[in-house]
Amino acid sequence: MNELAVLDTHTMLWYLDGHPRLSDRAARVLDRSTIQVWVPVIALAEALFILEKGRTDVSLSEVELLSRIAMDERFIVIPLDETIMALTLDCKAIPEMHDRQIVATAIMAQNAGFTVTLLTRDEAIRSANLVPTLW
Repeated sequence: MNELAVLDTHTMLWYLDGHPRLSDRAARVLDRSTIQVWVPVIALAEALFILEKGRTDVSLSEVELLSRIAMDERFIVIPLDETIMALTLDCKAIPEMHDRQIVATAIMAQNAGFTVTLLTRDEAIRSANLVPTLW
């Protein structure tokens, strides 16, 4: 499996919740049984914080989110490490540091030879044009 999707925070929450705000195009990618799905740990941390604070209309709890990620063998949580931090230096067109780290995770995957699509509706990420995106 050489093709993978990298998820931003909202895409992950909406997909795992079956939420209608997830785009049809993103849902079609994520519904493929052959796709590998990378979850940057910063996106997971942000999602857990959003759920804890009740800043979303998704119905998942923090425990349910972690459980759904663990149960789907396509999902791999990617830790934040020095390689990703170094790659954020190439992402200065993106104003938010957590978004830079998500994009840097996708860049790391590209550098490793994967065909990568970052699934995001975030306009700052999409307009930076640093990695292929889809929404």
